[in-house]
Amino acid sequence: MDIVAVINYKGGVGKTTVTSNLAAELAFRGKKVLLIDTDAQASLTFSFVTPDEWDDKYKEAKTIKSWFDAVSQSSEPPCLTSFVIAPRSANEAVAGSGGRIDLICSHLGLINVDLELATLLGGVNIQQTKRNYIKVHGKLRSAIEELKVTTDYDIVLIDCPPNFNIVTKNAIVAAEKILIPAKPDYLSTLGIDYLHRSVNDLVREFNEYAQLDGDIEEISPDILGVVLTMIQITGGQPIAAQRQFISQTRRLGIKAFESFFRENKTIFADAPQNLRPVVLNHYSSGTHSDVVEEIEDFVTEFEASLDEAEL
Repeated sequence: MDIVAVINYKGGVGKTTVTSNLAAELAFRGKKVLLIDTDAQASLTFSFVTPDEWDDKYKEAKTIKSWFDAVSQSSEPPCLTSFVIAPRSANEAVAGSGGRIDLICSHLGLINVDLELATLLGGVNIQQTKRNYIKVHGKLRSAIEELKVTTDYDIVLIDCPPNFNIVTKNAIVAAEKILIPAKPDYLSTLGIDYLHRSVNDLVREFNEYAQLDGDIEEISPDILGVVLTMIQITGGQPIAAQRQFISQTRRLGIKAFESFFRENKTIFADAPQNLRPVVLNHYSSGTHSDVVEEIEDFVTEFEASLDEAEL
């Protein structure tokens, strides 16, 4: 089971679009996918379920916030499977493939959970503080490890918020691999480098503290690469203004996928209303079909990167 965190410090870079379409195409190819939405904006959640359904059925006790609430109350949280739902529309679209999409919803109140978790980080001495750090930041990791032996998922995709708080750090600690969606612009390029350094700092700190407890395995998440989003195409290639930032991204020393997500506000904006990612829809327009083909190309490249990372 692969565990991939999808993250960028900068919001508005198409992170949810990448995550939802990646999950959908993998499920269409027969993979069993679990999505965990840890972003308080809940955009991924509302790409698969309506706000009314979320409010009626899941808001009170069936979101990742409920799971983290148990952690912040120093209780042993239930198994993550207790919070899993199966989005109906998306799964109808992949029926017959052998794959499926499951989802753990987010919650708009998740942003407050970080403050509650922070109260668990203190200790009577430095050793106890370090042990509490490992315990709090490693909770999601332990829960996902349990899924490896109790479920049949092929991959877990964790949609992270655009920050580096305790919830995000839980996702990074749990992840074996990291995918970074980014726009080819100045601020997004800066954010990639900053994120890379922050991940390295977290890994170093976690592993240092993990040495206090022989039962805690060290972490070493691999950055699979950067997938560029919102690409504007002219003459069959990205516009000149974006090409310079694409080249700049590739000079950062982090792999940049050859495939990309092009800009198309119409179909990407409409997809959440239909509760089906773009890649699961059929389009008669040539431009729209090109968008789908580019997503499929990215997923093929993504799967190859997973295989390479495991060698």
